[in-house]
Amino acid sequence: MSESVAYNYQLLIKHILETGVNYAPKQEIVYRDVFRYTYRDMYERVHRLANALASLGVKKGTRVAVLDWDSHRYLECYFAIPMMGAVLHTVNVRLSPDYILYTMNHAEDEVVLVYKDFVPLVEKIADKLPTVKKYIVMTDDTMPETKLTDIEYEEMLKKADKSYDFPDFDENTMATLFYTSGTTGRPKGVWFTHRHIFLHTLSGCIGWCGFRQILRLTKDKEVYMPLTPMFHVHAWGIPYMSTLLGFKQVYPGRYDPKMIIKLVLTEGVTYSHCVSTILQMIVENLPEGVKFNNWKVLIGGSKLPKGLAIRAREKGILTGTAYGMSETCPALTAGYLKPHLLDISEEEKIEYSIKAGIPFPLVYTRVVHEDFTDVKRDGKDMGEIVVRAPWLTQGYLKDEEKTKELWADTPRSKH
Repeated sequence: MSESVAYNYQLLIKHILETGVNYAPKQEIVYRDVFRYTYRDMYERVHRLANALASLGVKKGTRVAVLDWDSHRYLECYFAIPMMGAVLHTVNVRLSPDYILYTMNHAEDEVVLVYKDFVPLVEKIADKLPTVKKYIVMTDDTMPETKLTDIEYEEMLKKADKSYDFPDFDENTMATLFYTSGTTGRPKGVWFTHRHIFLHTLSGCIGWCGFRQILRLTKDKEVYMPLTPMFHVHAWGIPYMSTLLGFKQVYPGRYDPKMIIKLVLTEGVTYSHCVSTILQMIVENLPEGVKFNNWKVLIGGSKLPKGLAIRAREKGILTGTAYGMSETCPALTAGYLKPHLLDISEEEKIEYSIKAGIPFPLVYTRVVHEDFTDVKRDGKDMGEIVVRAPWLTQGYLKDEEKTKELWADTPRSKH
């Protein structure tokens, strides 16, 4: 048989961006009350960013660190850096300075994009980052005085060419890297490939738009705003999904209750995601007499208390829950309503809205004992969750021992 000459289509992040831009070129992306532009504008800036980074020596495999709040700039980095074949390291700015230093050295970052709020932090550790060659400062207004660099993000983009030829390469190429919080020892590097993120994005779009659920999304009406940090598991992967679907996107920067409430009301935000503590902060800071118009908020990270779900609903916030982990990209389960439950009462829907739900498309989950036998479905028997999905991390960066623990006793040939 002769060798095939067909195009070997690789599942790359660039296809997510190009699909969204082709579908919704005039759709808006908003950053606080500071900046707004279209998908077409963002696409050009992604090309400019890639050219600028290439001029600084970024190439396939280069680790590029980003320290920023949730912003349009971060969204541009979500695409430009991995689309070049480089690796996007989303630095957890909430870690201690020692852990931030550890993660950046462990990742062997070579280029660092840092928002001005974090410049003082980076200045304190810069002399201990031997692999870093270049720094780029991101600002909303004026460049701060710093010895790190004279390169400012916006000025850098203005000078860069607006056309970059993003290459094809193996879909199993590492795309993103971030570190666990270090609750059990030092932070561990979790990484994902283009294939992982691409399939996670497709499954998420099917689940949120196709499956019937309390927080079901519709392509034409949604306005998305993340309230989960973009450094944490790609903000649960939803910026990628929202871009593919052409949603209007709103980025709040540093989380401030007044700014969040203002953006929801003025920009017409319909869909967000956060942990319970952020939801509680919003509910408690909502001015008297103000009510949202069925703002859909997905909750993860911990169990959603029923009382908070009820209070949120009284304020015009519809809640649902999902479950996942840093190592799982992260989506595993969500509060989908099976067809036979569609007509249940509102009170019953609240009960379902605080449960972990059922698996996403393409996800298989089990709860097992140590010998991999399934626990009894009696609400009392306990075990450990094991999961199979096409977007699970293959291991911890440069840590064979922890990787073996992660995949310990996995019966890969069964089930």
